[in-house]
Amino acid sequence: MDPMPEQEKPEGSSDTPLRSQDYSEMEDWPGYFRSVLGKDPRETLLAALDRFEQEGTPPGLAIDIAAGEGRDSLELLRRGWQVVATDDHPDAAPLLLSRVSEDNKARLTTVKVDFSEMEVPTCELVNASFALPFCRPADFPVLWRRIVSAIRPGGRFAGQFFGDRDTWATIPGRSHHSREEVEKLLEGFEIELMRVEEKDDPSDVHNPKHWHLFHVVARKE
Repeated sequence: MDPMPEQEKPEGSSDTPLRSQDYSEMEDWPGYFRSVLGKDPRETLLAALDRFEQEGTPPGLAIDIAAGEGRDSLELLRRGWQVVATDDHPDAAPLLLSRVSEDNKARLTTVKVDFSEMEVPTCELVNASFALPFCRPADFPVLWRRIVSAIRPGGRFAGQFFGDRDTWATIPGRSHHSREEVEKLLEGFEIELMRVEEKDDPSDVHNPKHWHLFHVVARKE
């Protein structure tokens, strides 16, 4: 789930395009999938994969949490990883599978599951691109413990946390964190990348918001 500003015109409107973030805010996941279909993999995933390759670590098992239409899963498969792609929406897996080559399908498993019920198998990489903020706060601690426990020493977490100053922090059911809370969550990891993004949308877009994001790559010690 990557709520960044790809655009699509809403029904009944000729001058106010919806962006992928607008679909995310409404949790209109089919609309979101359409708006990002064919986009490049996220930078945090690429940074994590590059670090594995620089170390000479061969591809292992990656868990792509809330994989959506599959832009990150496709990159993992392209680089030779085994992938478990999870998502709770029934449209996600068919969109991903329709774009996976026959040669790569044997290395892909798709699982329809909610954050609250998700089991995370032991792995080298957990990728959660723009996903964790959509986990209910009551479910977040258990999910995060499962993520941490699943990653082998030397493995990595790649993904985003949403900050406590982000506009969406006011939406019930979303998980947002301060920098201090993010650093606490990452205890036991070497933080290889933490890029803080804080900005305002331009006023002329549909439903402008204030962004407060932590883009993270961290290696488990």
